[in-house]
Amino acid sequence: GMDVCVRGPCVFKGYLNDPEKTAEALDKDGWLHTGDIGKWLPNGTLKIIDRKKHIFKLAQGEYIAPEKIENIYLRSEPVAQIFVHGDSLQACLVAIVVPDFEVFPEWAKKKGFEGSVAELYKQKELKNAILEDLSKLGKGAGLKSFEQVKDIALHPELFSIENGLLTPTLKAKRDALRNFFREQIDELYSNLKI
Repeated sequence: GMDVCVRGPCVFKGYLNDPEKTAEALDKDGWLHTGDIGKWLPNGTLKIIDRKKHIFKLAQGEYIAPEKIENIYLRSEPVAQIFVHGDSLQACLVAIVVPDFEVFPEWAKKKGFEGSVAELYKQKELKNAILEDLSKLGKGAGLKSFEQVKDIALHPELFSIENGLLTPTLKAKRDALRNFFREQIDELYSNLKI
């Protein structure tokens, strides 16, 4: 497979007042990187075979494929949805976890935590128990230590098409999630630095 790029008078000129996003999409020669992986068929047509996966670099230059990590962590019993975040300014990963409301209170009780769901959300030890479960799953699946999330925040509402966090095909809208959870993400990072 190869990166699919297009160029020509009909290709857009960039994002208005967003040079950073424009630089991500358009290279210096004016080619638009579509984010697709394609291959040329013998008859000369281009077939799109895959989306370029969401890959980013951490501060020390390690490459991270968040969806791979999310798929491993989703095996955790109390977890319904998870968004793994990292960027090139940070040395580690953090995540937003939406608990599975059917399982979460029972699971918490088994671990010795009591209280209403709202109270459970505020218990740091319970959050750490979930984090521990994720780390165990990650280790078992062969994640390297830099691929493991170092802290999580719990969120009480599922990502959905309605709240703009999922695409119509139910894929995570990573930019939207990043913006929506900016505050929690920043808070996780600032606590990790202490």
